[in-house]
Amino acid sequence: MGIGPSTKETSLHHFRDPLVDIVGSDEGIDLMGVLLFGTADDNVDKIRNSTRAAIVAECMRADGVIVSSDGWGNSDVDYVNCVKELGERDIPLSGLNFSGSMATFVVDDPNLKNIVDICKNPEGIESDIVGENNMTAEDVKKALMILKIRMKEKEMRSKK
Repeated sequence: MGIGPSTKETSLHHFRDPLVDIVGSDEGIDLMGVLLFGTADDNVDKIRNSTRAAIVAECMRADGVIVSSDGWGNSDVDYVNCVKELGERDIPLSGLNFSGSMATFVVDDPNLKNIVDICKNPEGIESDIVGENNMTAEDVKKALMILKIRMKEKEMRSKK
């Protein structure tokens, strides 16, 4: 499990990353930064890395976070833990992840309803077509819309 040909982002995709381009150019969002962390093999390291990512967002006083992943299966452990940790810190979030025909994560959290599935294959599978199942501008726009809704909901809760 993990990154396969269809979920692999090419170098050109990284240079024209739709997530950074769209979020960075949205006048309603102040892009504070991009935090990258890898998927460890050991579960203890997975949990530590993903918890630290949420702690960094909390320390930066982020109003919201978009969590993306270019892996799946075993990578879901740290991805979902990061989502859980952000939720526990009451940081609004959305995300992008490959789920496909699985349509579920190997672990669960209520905040996963905010995640956009980037699977494009009609059968919902990991294929041999390079770049078939990576994020697109449309995926990012959905994730950004979800994030803005979650941020507005938090703002409304804090006014009560």
